[in-house]
Amino acid sequence: MQASVTLEHADQDAPGLSSTAVTLPTPMFPPHRYYYLHNFQRALAWIGERYDDLLDGVERRFLLQFGQLPQPAQALMVRLLMRRGPWFRADKLAYEEIPDIAGAAAPLLEFGWLDERQPMSLGELFALHTKPELLRVFAGGPIAAGMRKAEMLAALQPLHAERKSHAEWNPQAPAAVWRVMVGEICERFRLMFFGNLHQDWSEFVLADLGVFRYEIVAFDAASRAFRSRADVDGYLMLQACRQALDEGRAPADLLQAAVQYACANPWLENRRAKLLLRIGQACERVQDWALAEQAYAQCRYPGARHRRIRVYERMGRFADALALALAARAAPESDEESQRVARMLPRLRRSVGEGGSRRSAGLVPEVAQMRIELELDRPIQPVSVEFVLREHWHSEAAPVFYVENALINSLFGLLCWPAIFAPLPGAFFHPFQSGPADLGAPDFVQRRAALFDACMAQLDDGSYREVIHECFAGKQGLQSPFVFWGALTEELLALALDCMPAEHLKLFFVRLLRDVKANRSGLPDLVRFWPAERRYELVEVKAPGDRLQDNQIRWLQYCGEQGIPVSVCHVRWRGEQDAGEAA
Repeated sequence: MQASVTLEHADQDAPGLSSTAVTLPTPMFPPHRYYYLHNFQRALAWIGERYDDLLDGVERRFLLQFGQLPQPAQALMVRLLMRRGPWFRADKLAYEEIPDIAGAAAPLLEFGWLDERQPMSLGELFALHTKPELLRVFAGGPIAAGMRKAEMLAALQPLHAERKSHAEWNPQAPAAVWRVMVGEICERFRLMFFGNLHQDWSEFVLADLGVFRYEIVAFDAASRAFRSRADVDGYLMLQACRQALDEGRAPADLLQAAVQYACANPWLENRRAKLLLRIGQACERVQDWALAEQAYAQCRYPGARHRRIRVYERMGRFADALALALAARAAPESDEESQRVARMLPRLRRSVGEGGSRRSAGLVPEVAQMRIELELDRPIQPVSVEFVLREHWHSEAAPVFYVENALINSLFGLLCWPAIFAPLPGAFFHPFQSGPADLGAPDFVQRRAALFDACMAQLDDGSYREVIHECFAGKQGLQSPFVFWGALTEELLALALDCMPAEHLKLFFVRLLRDVKANRSGLPDLVRFWPAERRYELVEVKAPGDRLQDNQIRWLQYCGEQGIPVSVCHVRWRGEQDAGEAA
């Protein structure tokens, strides 16, 4: 199907002749050609429906005016918003479905959403142009063709500190240069829609293409990430502080901003706490111990207390360090903190003159007794030691799989799918969530206690096998914070449910629920099955010189205490001397 467009054409070689109308065919693009625009329209409608009370006049006007734009102008605006900006050269924009870029830009210029008169810095000008173009713009200046672009910029900067419009920089430019002026508004919309800034508009496209598929969770129009405009402002402020910290800004000012920010929103308070932890770590890197102590003292994020103990040591405040360590031992926030404090205490006691052992204890007895040693031929091609051992042990009668954290987490995720994806307030608020927004919150499990209890009860009554198989089939490929679809095959699932008793699965899941964030990692590398005997073993694999990590030790200790079959296999290469004793 085609439509026509009429162009006024004047014969440049015959002055005085009247112009003639020329009718040219132009393609009519199918609706799916504007998929990105339709997705953006969906997001704006979503925001207008759920967040109208949080919008100001400028934002409401944007929503209204965007809907009034011609389709080409809407399409161009979204195209630019999805690209890295804010500056764009008109002669570098080419989209099949937007044949007249200048015409599409005209209403955007009228609204002030694009502006060709905005001043730009020399560095911004350099980012828009090639080296040959810049040589023409600054012909006669202190630059030469043999210089690199960065050298040219360094040579010109002392002479051009002022900001000027592109037309002033480059009067002979063949096409306009536009600056997108609504980037901050649309970033705010993106934050309000997704509840974060790590997801972007491409989520729509990936979902449409089936690359990512999400669980459908029922939530009403009241479900939203932010409860007030101040919440949105607070998120953006915390994000700006974090970005400034990553860019190397001195942490003192950022600490003051983070300390002064107060919010009743629990998940925003969690973000503030994490920022304080990062600020404290930045202070440690520059050895500003006093400022680091201030940051950690204000921080309630997991891990801040043991770092504060270390800072007290660095400051020579050993009595304060010991007192805080003893308080942490009496009421630990996690298994990780217990482990760290246990290592600190002997050293801290010696520091205050209380004596104590010269070094903290090594591996707990349960873990030390799990050690097995094996000598293998070094592979010709570089291969991970886990895969070398898997190939060495694997047989039809006793299959071995490399699973690491995938197997236990996946079984948990399949059994507890209804609890994880329960539509609780504040958990789900847009259709592109791979899991609940409060997954890392301290009360994540508590809020779903009855639901998790119901799921765990299926391990007691024997229905768990059918439930897990049905979820594996019915939810195949849907995004989940626990299920590793690429690693969990039907064969592995069947062997796991046949060979791993329900009592052991419950023990694994109980520890996961104790600290979801920390305990999802550190599980052993391999699982060995003996189907005829309906038994299994988990195996942590260590190459010569490798040591067990703390989270691995905690899982191994737990397994040993609970009677779960597990071992630590230290591999040595035949004919080679071990580089060092592994823990």
